[in-house]
Amino acid sequence: LLLSVLSVFGVTVVTQKPPVVTVRKGETATMDCNLGTVTDSAACWYKQIPGGVPQHVLRFYHSMELSKLWLWFLLSKVHIYHQSTSDYRLIITNVEEGDSAVYYCKTWDDSAKEYVSQ
Repeated sequence: LLLSVLSVFGVTVVTQKPPVVTVRKGETATMDCNLGTVTDSAACWYKQIPGGVPQHVLRFYHSMELSKLWLWFLLSKVHIYHQSTSDYRLIITNVEEGDSAVYYCKTWDDSAKEYVSQ
């Protein structure tokens, strides 16, 4: 399976890596997103299948209490966690054929009053 990641550019530069993730069915895919200078907004992850429209996958604020989300994390195959106020990691466990898509993140840039997205 091939999971592709788009870089998102705007007033604030949002970067994602790696650009391409290749995993086998049943494995785990990991993608990182850095929100640049934005440190007080959520990371919003989307997936887009070729020819389709972007679908919201997950939104996460660095201030969210993980202790209150443990059951959701336990039951979900898609996880996100933050390493800092601007670094987020999307993890897809037990990858299936339907997970093959382009994944990208966006965030709200309060100084520009707009979402930073491609």
